[in-house]
Amino acid sequence: MEKAIEARGISLYRQKKAVLNVEEFILYRGEIMALIGPNGAGKSTFLQVLALLTRPSSGEIFVLGERVAPKNELSLRRRMAVVFQEPLLLDASVYANVAFGLMLRGIERAEVEKRVSEWLKRLGIGHLARQPARTLSGGESQRVNLARAFALKPEVLFLDEPFSALDYPTRKALIAELAAILKETGISALLVTHDYHEIHPLAQRVAVMLDGRIVQCAQLEEIRRHPAGEGVAALIDP
Repeated sequence: MEKAIEARGISLYRQKKAVLNVEEFILYRGEIMALIGPNGAGKSTFLQVLALLTRPSSGEIFVLGERVAPKNELSLRRRMAVVFQEPLLLDASVYANVAFGLMLRGIERAEVEKRVSEWLKRLGIGHLARQPARTLSGGESQRVNLARAFALKPEVLFLDEPFSALDYPTRKALIAELAAILKETGISALLVTHDYHEIHPLAQRVAVMLDGRIVQCAQLEEIRRHPAGEGVAALIDP
């Protein structure tokens, strides 16, 4: 199978303390994987390393078959998108927020309008296009955040606990929509989550992180049957 992301020998130190120590990690093309672990395990930090937002202390990262180096880092980063827990919206209209990344990349205006309109409609917020983004509800804001990411046409999507601040009905609806979009587009995705109920509708495999290390990576049912230790078992069946 073709690999979307591959990481080898990744370490990250902060103030001489090891934050990450991952021997190997692979996300395959078209795959949706969940990354789980307790608070402070290093999940979000590892996501930022894979998304080329944080440089590791050592190790190699391959994105879509290319080894990341200073000369190609920006071009590879532009083939990916990240959705954070907080939408981090600009003080501008919904339309402007979704268009912002496309404008930065020099996409022609007609193409910008096409993509923005398509994704606002796809995520059910077309009627909010001219509304100030900072007046939206939490669920609406996260829909804008997702539209902004998908409009970039990423080949790899990173999702850092994007639903954790939402109420249950909103979260359930967004997860179902996201699952349908990822299946339709074939985008590879890594979802960081602490919510067991988000794994089954979205992810084919689960990577478990404890103390900055990937201690198990398998399908959810396999991990449930054969957890790699009590720490993993506690995460899967709390």
